[in-house]
Amino acid sequence: MNKYISSIVAAAAVVGLTACDDYLNREPEDKLIPENFFTSAANLKAYTLNFYTMFPSHSDNAYELGTFSSDNGTDNQAYRTASTRWVPGEWRVGQGTDNWSFGNVRSLNYFIINTEKAMEAGEVSGDPVEIKQALGEAYFFRAYTYWANYSSLGDWPINDEVLPNDKEYLLEASVRQPRHKVARHILADLDKALTLLPEESPYKKNGLTLDCANLFRSRVALFEGTWLKYHKGTALVPGGPGWPGKQELLGDFNIDTEIAFFLGEAMKSAKVVGDKYVNNLVVNTDAPEGMTAGFTEANPYYCMFSADNSGEYSEVLLYRAYNLSLSGGIQIQAQFQKNAGGTGWTRGMVNSFLMRNGLPIYANGSGYDPAWENQGVSATIQGRDSRLTIFTKGDNSVISLGLDGNSPNLYNMNWLFSADNTTRCPTGFAVKKGQGYDYKQAQGNLQSTTGSIVFRAAEALLNYMEACVESTGSIDGTADSYWRALRNRAKVDNDYNKTIAATNMNEEAKGDWGAYSHGQLVNATIYNVRRERRNELCAEGLRLMDVRRWCALDQMITTPYIIEGIKYWGTVYSDPESPMSIKNAEGEFYDPVVDPDSDDANMSARAGGDYVRPYQIRKANNLVWDGYTFTRAHYLSPIGHNVFVYASPDKDVANSYVYQNPGWPTEANQGAKNID
Repeated sequence: MNKYISSIVAAAAVVGLTACDDYLNREPEDKLIPENFFTSAANLKAYTLNFYTMFPSHSDNAYELGTFSSDNGTDNQAYRTASTRWVPGEWRVGQGTDNWSFGNVRSLNYFIINTEKAMEAGEVSGDPVEIKQALGEAYFFRAYTYWANYSSLGDWPINDEVLPNDKEYLLEASVRQPRHKVARHILADLDKALTLLPEESPYKKNGLTLDCANLFRSRVALFEGTWLKYHKGTALVPGGPGWPGKQELLGDFNIDTEIAFFLGEAMKSAKVVGDKYVNNLVVNTDAPEGMTAGFTEANPYYCMFSADNSGEYSEVLLYRAYNLSLSGGIQIQAQFQKNAGGTGWTRGMVNSFLMRNGLPIYANGSGYDPAWENQGVSATIQGRDSRLTIFTKGDNSVISLGLDGNSPNLYNMNWLFSADNTTRCPTGFAVKKGQGYDYKQAQGNLQSTTGSIVFRAAEALLNYMEACVESTGSIDGTADSYWRALRNRAKVDNDYNKTIAATNMNEEAKGDWGAYSHGQLVNATIYNVRRERRNELCAEGLRLMDVRRWCALDQMITTPYIIEGIKYWGTVYSDPESPMSIKNAEGEFYDPVVDPDSDDANMSARAGGDYVRPYQIRKANNLVWDGYTFTRAHYLSPIGHNVFVYASPDKDVANSYVYQNPGWPTEANQGAKNID
């Protein structure tokens, strides 16, 4: 039965409702599922278990670091190639039904309706707790599915029915609802999940719980509250000038009321989780290496991200486990322990981390010496926030303890140049967050079983802090306790007011997109809350979401952003006579090739500055040579051309029930235009 249900749900999830025609041609779900299916707790569990695959997890890509590569293409991490998001005109509308699928929603609607009907009739046998859990999971997964679409596209259809085989009905159902209504619908589904999910899942931390629902609820509410606040007065919010939605769907919409509502809900849900974990965060011993000889854990905070069993750590709420004999493994440790995975922290990211005395590196009395950059990565990051020092591969960092746990292998800075573009470190600041120490996990293919964390309680603390400041303009007692707890763990002076007073926003703006909202610098208090979030959640896949909701990219419309890495020219790395000069496999000085017109080039010219500029090394086919640029249309993703055809009663795009996002054309293979 489990295999049978797996095939049904997989088909529903993969095929999806991509368009009205496609929907009409599909076999009705009641023809696929046995009539008495919804009468067993075991069947219900088997059905919802399939939807766990929708969560982010480590990729099988042989040349990436799994989820720890998911901040690539932001001001935090640089990937080996640049995203077309930063090249207006090059990110284009697809020909097909891109970003328009309702498969999971349809399957979950069917499940919820039939399960509730069977429960009301008293027809479901089995453990009542398991029955409620399965239904709670279904509500959560429906909320998560709506989130995936709404967070990318904004306005989105809301349908909680199993839609009939009637094209006119389906066309009406395809009408996009204003984004705030979609967000409220997500919160409502999560509220329902909160009445059903257990405090502890029978799947342990591989299953959804009340804490997961509250944390995710705070994320959604914070996203919408800040989106409405910072995109207010534009076409990207309901009722704004140029908004393409139907005015009659707005009702008595008041954007300020909505902002207050969502920020309040974010605080409420985040506090439930935050209060539970603020004194139960995973301990950071500050040990520079997460493990020592014999695979002995030296720093639990570090090991939380690289462990196989992430569930052993208090603040991990949900993670995906890998088992070589069952679900298989991934390849991320082969990249962590053998090279650099084609990614690296940016200079802007590194410079955002405070000194341990709580002062920015440029502030008087911080103790930071710019000359340290001449001495290499380890010297550059000394005396800083522990999250930088333990999660960055310094000179001769231990990257594995060998097969026996007693034979250390050290990181070599030659990965700035070595091998091909897929494995080198583009910036020189190699990512260590997530790197394990057991070298057998780096052998062969798919040997790594490092857990993939989905929800972590520390985010709830950050969500509350931000919602509080955005809502009230100040830090209340709860936010104060949360902030101090995070800074204490990071080994940074917990007097955040000292940091705020020493913050120079013009300095921060040089390397941090979060210094801006709608093209203007934010105040130092809001900025430092954003800084804390950036530093705590680096490489966890939330950065792009954050800068989008903050409207923090407008400044790049007129001022391109140059990605930089380590200081190379004039340092120990570029000096052939230095013991720390970068050497090739034969032990000879790695003489860089500086020629933007050559395919062999591997270093940016000193004329552009002493720092590595990974996208100013080769000029051919390089659309970001002059820096990242932006257009406001790129805050939202485009919908594929065929959606407008299929969602039209006569296949005429002009009569489509679905509208395109602001700035994006309906024609395929076309880029976005500027919007106000």
